[in-house]
Amino acid sequence: MADPRFFDRAGPFTLAELASRSGAEVASGADPDLLLSDVAPLDQAGPGQLGFLDNRKYVEAFRASKAGACVVHPSLADRAPAGMALLLSPKPYRAYALCAQAFYPLPVASGAVSPAAHIDPTARLGEGVEVAAGAVVEAGAEIGPRSRIAANAVIGRNVRVGADSVIGACASLSHCLVGDRVVIYPGARIGQDGFGFAMDVAGHVRVPQLGRVIIDDDVEVGANVTIDRGAGPDTVIGRGCMIDNLVQIGHNVTLGTGCVIVAQSGISGSTRFDHHAVLAAQAGVAGHLTIGAGARIAAQSGVMRDVPPMTEVLGTPAQPKRQYFRQVAMMARLARGRSGRGDEHDGNE
Repeated sequence: MADPRFFDRAGPFTLAELASRSGAEVASGADPDLLLSDVAPLDQAGPGQLGFLDNRKYVEAFRASKAGACVVHPSLADRAPAGMALLLSPKPYRAYALCAQAFYPLPVASGAVSPAAHIDPTARLGEGVEVAAGAVVEAGAEIGPRSRIAANAVIGRNVRVGADSVIGACASLSHCLVGDRVVIYPGARIGQDGFGFAMDVAGHVRVPQLGRVIIDDDVEVGANVTIDRGAGPDTVIGRGCMIDNLVQIGHNVTLGTGCVIVAQSGISGSTRFDHHAVLAAQAGVAGHLTIGAGARIAAQSGVMRDVPPMTEVLGTPAQPKRQYFRQVAMMARLARGRSGRGDEHDGNE
């Protein structure tokens, strides 16, 4: 159960209400009026709580669970213990997430503006905007209705933040336009200079970075992420992208709809990710490349050329999955062979 000191719980909800919110189906024989008060892991859940099963590895925990109800794939419904009510979904993890959101919705902006905030008289705050102590909203900035600006965040001159968005503590935004329902986590840096200069032995010459960062609706930007503004074209983060903590995104990068960028990865300037591409942890992508729609780049890969749509690559330099593992297997065979010959040689000596 979530610690009530940190999380405010809504509900309770009936099984039917949760089915409606999540798109799941109440299983035959389950009581749609069953009242549930919380979500919990299968091995900790009790009679009034909802669990979920999305991985066959946990079937035994499912069978032993005391949860009052569970979200599960229809193919595993027959493994449920007697008396457990089921919500059936072909995507149980997604359905569970929507149920959990019902119990633990994002906090609503209070509309309070702290007297310790610093707001320029020319800035515009929409109805119900919350601004915490130490936050700075500079001249000409515009904050949409019901958005929340946390402590010590800085909203730069003429920046626009849409409705129902959250700007985390100590984040800084400049030269950017941010959409609706965007969450920017603490410490993120949006819109600073891109890394652009003309190299010269007489002294490197900085190139003015004259673009912006455009963040579309329903994007999440993790803690301590840095997104550089464009050098001339804009840096664009498409609708519904999910960006993990400690990611670096260079100038002029474009992310299409629904891309996923995982922690400690980096994207060099002017590279384009088409919709729903995935970049896993600690991977790096060189500049001026195109990563095709639905492509998946494995953790710690180094990408130096374009990746076709729906292709999975890994390694440095990154290669298609089958080719990479074929090379790994070949190297292992060579290493075993060399080791064997070396042992025989040592013995003959």
